[in-house]
Amino acid sequence: MVLSLRDHSGLPMKSTLLCITLAAAALFAPLAHSEEVASVNTNFHLTGSDRVVVEAYDDPLVNGVTCYVSRARTGGIKGTLGIAEDPTEASIACRQVGAIKFTGPLKQQADVFSMSMSLIFKTLHVVRVVDAKRNTLVYLTYSDRVASGSAKNSVTAVPMPAGTTIPLK
Repeated sequence: MVLSLRDHSGLPMKSTLLCITLAAAALFAPLAHSEEVASVNTNFHLTGSDRVVVEAYDDPLVNGVTCYVSRARTGGIKGTLGIAEDPTEASIACRQVGAIKFTGPLKQQADVFSMSMSLIFKTLHVVRVVDAKRNTLVYLTYSDRVASGSAKNSVTAVPMPAGTTIPLK
């Protein structure tokens, strides 16, 4: 005998919980405003090539810091339709690109950017960590999935100029 729990709408409970979780994640995830800087094709398909893209993300709370993330994008029909699952690998380099100005105090650790790497199940994150002892901002990129994440990651650091102190919450 198989027992199937359903909510008041008749949907299986797992489906309802998944929908609620995904909606909450979409509401609370930081918005990533990226600018594609470059891309190179890695595997030709008639329907769209696989490629590596380099995207620039300006830190929303630290004016003067930009993070460059390179990651693979799947081509083909699934990639064109936006339903392909991109590979987990990514690399990051964050740099001071102008005068540093904080828009407010920073948390010790915060998710700064996140972007989808598949239709709904995989997300690439960029986390900012404040190393107060060294007066440095450390940026970490990694990916996660609903079921299991990946230990593949990349890290970079931006030391603050002399006389600049990172404001902490």
